[in-house]
Amino acid sequence: MNSIEQLVASASVSENPLHVLTSFLEEQKRLEDARQVENMKFVGYTLELNYDSAKIITSDPYKIAVGGIPRGSFLILVPNDFRGLPVHFTLLRVAGVSPTPLSNHVQQTYFELHKKSMPELDVWTQSELQWGALDCDVIGMFYQNPTDSKKLEFSGDVNNVVSAHRYQVYSPNQEILDLIVNGLVNSNGRYSLGNLRATECLLTSDTSQQPEVKISVEDFKGTRTAMFGKTRLGKSNVVKLIAESIIKSSRIDQNVGQIIFDINGEYANDNPQDGNKSIRSAYEEQCVVYALTKRPGTESKDLRLNFYEHPSTCKDVISTLLNQDKQQANYVKSFSSVVLPSIEEINLADQNDKIRMIRKVQLYWAILKKAGFPCKEKNLRDLKLRARNTSDFNPGFSEEIRNTIYGDTVPAKPKNIDDLVSEIDALATYVLDHGTSGLKSSSGKPLLDADDEALINFFKPKSGSGPIILRDYIQYHSKDATNFTKEILEYLDEGRTVILDLGNATDKIRRYFSDLISQSVFIHQEQKFINNNLGGKYIQLYFEEAHNLFPPNTDDHTGIYSRFAKEGAKFHIGMVYSTQSPSTISKELLAQTENFFVGHLSSSEETRALSKVQTAFNGVEEDIQKAKTPGYMRMLTMSHRFVVPLQANKFEVKVGKE
Repeated sequence: MNSIEQLVASASVSENPLHVLTSFLEEQKRLEDARQVENMKFVGYTLELNYDSAKIITSDPYKIAVGGIPRGSFLILVPNDFRGLPVHFTLLRVAGVSPTPLSNHVQQTYFELHKKSMPELDVWTQSELQWGALDCDVIGMFYQNPTDSKKLEFSGDVNNVVSAHRYQVYSPNQEILDLIVNGLVNSNGRYSLGNLRATECLLTSDTSQQPEVKISVEDFKGTRTAMFGKTRLGKSNVVKLIAESIIKSSRIDQNVGQIIFDINGEYANDNPQDGNKSIRSAYEEQCVVYALTKRPGTESKDLRLNFYEHPSTCKDVISTLLNQDKQQANYVKSFSSVVLPSIEEINLADQNDKIRMIRKVQLYWAILKKAGFPCKEKNLRDLKLRARNTSDFNPGFSEEIRNTIYGDTVPAKPKNIDDLVSEIDALATYVLDHGTSGLKSSSGKPLLDADDEALINFFKPKSGSGPIILRDYIQYHSKDATNFTKEILEYLDEGRTVILDLGNATDKIRRYFSDLISQSVFIHQEQKFINNNLGGKYIQLYFEEAHNLFPPNTDDHTGIYSRFAKEGAKFHIGMVYSTQSPSTISKELLAQTENFFVGHLSSSEETRALSKVQTAFNGVEEDIQKAKTPGYMRMLTMSHRFVVPLQANKFEVKVGKE
């Protein structure tokens, strides 16, 4: 019984994915016996073989029969004789053309032929000139699991190298190619991303006839995924496909919530001009859009804060914005340093502390009103921020204090927000003229503490613009806004996809909302981890223009984005980040990134930067630089142990979608 017959007769491989190899080799043996060379997948033999590379000899008829052997394509290496060996094959990737022992002789023959202008070649010469050699990288080995005959295994090395003449090289058929690109992919949450595409040139091949390339949602949960490539070449399209696969997989279990920071508005809004469809329009029931500016045709919630109704957090926001704008005046710095109590803290305080805490919030309200920030008085009354025997807008000053502030004509106590502003204005005018020494509480202590004075001095400074400088931040405020950070976290826990439409925002505004929500997500998941409540729930974040968030030379390793990179997996936080160039991203993040999708990169420096942090891209750098077809990418995921070239599907909203 010959080697092939022995292999096919092996019952142990019948339930293993490698049965496609035995069927393939049996078919090749039948074609060889029938001398049907034109239908065979045989490519040639090995001239040299070591652990990392191989040189194979082939001939034009073999290359033509398999439809060509482009650089980057996969070949399989199998032993001539499987006796005593488990079923396996070694995966090769074509790296380039190699000289043969006859190369100099062949070149001399070509030279002589062209010099003599010979119109035809004799049969002997033609046969001689058709042979050539190819250099290949040894990618690894597919083999049967030694302890479970039904499982497929892959190793990034080979266990043994024997003499080169003991191997044959084939171009894999559809079934084996499918095994190569999908055989290792996690079976949970599998979705098609595109089709295998070995080369940009489609002269003699059709990408749609190539095997589908599958991804697994499990590879993206709690991991880091990078999208690299020049603009308009398909990064956002692949992001949509990944987000779509997660939406589909979490419909039942609701175990993965997603948040997309949409800086161009393409995930929240359709763009009829270039035929791009949005994730929101494809999965309206699973998606929630928050927008700074509502767009026609897109239902969205308000992505703004109510600066009045959330005094503690919103005062911190104002302080952050003032610091970002580098406001240097001392009265502004003092105002920025004030920390307001939260509504919850006020409700838990005793009566004396409550009066002082409410007064601080009312001073802050007066500043906002003077700056022109609109409010709903009814909502402020509903907060029930009032001391005993006072109205909602009465700071609670004693009659003696009010007489001191106003002099002879003392108005009625404040009953609305405008009355409050007038009361604080009178107080600030007195402080400006007389200081605070004459203002004492009923117990004889100073009426105002340092924070109160900082707020009053900002309301009416000795010199400077005062509250009017807050006008630049009114775009962040809405009197109708809800606590959107709390809402977003609830949506994420329900497995929904939240899209933040930041398409009309400035860079500063985008950065602010990214920081605010990212901090909230991290703290939310961290608390779940501490309380052992993570379970199987994950949150997936999507960042574009990632070089702004993860710069390469940062010394800040404690910021929220650095913590995502280092601790995200522990807290079940995954992220997909997109940018044009690997060299513009933090090396620490790159080193910890598990999944890569790489389109066209025009610079050798960029491909070298990629290969340095992920050695799997060694050998495909030139192809990445040359290929410019939209959607043509090199993929490496946790399931894929080697780079797979693919043509990504175009994201489309299907009629009667699932």
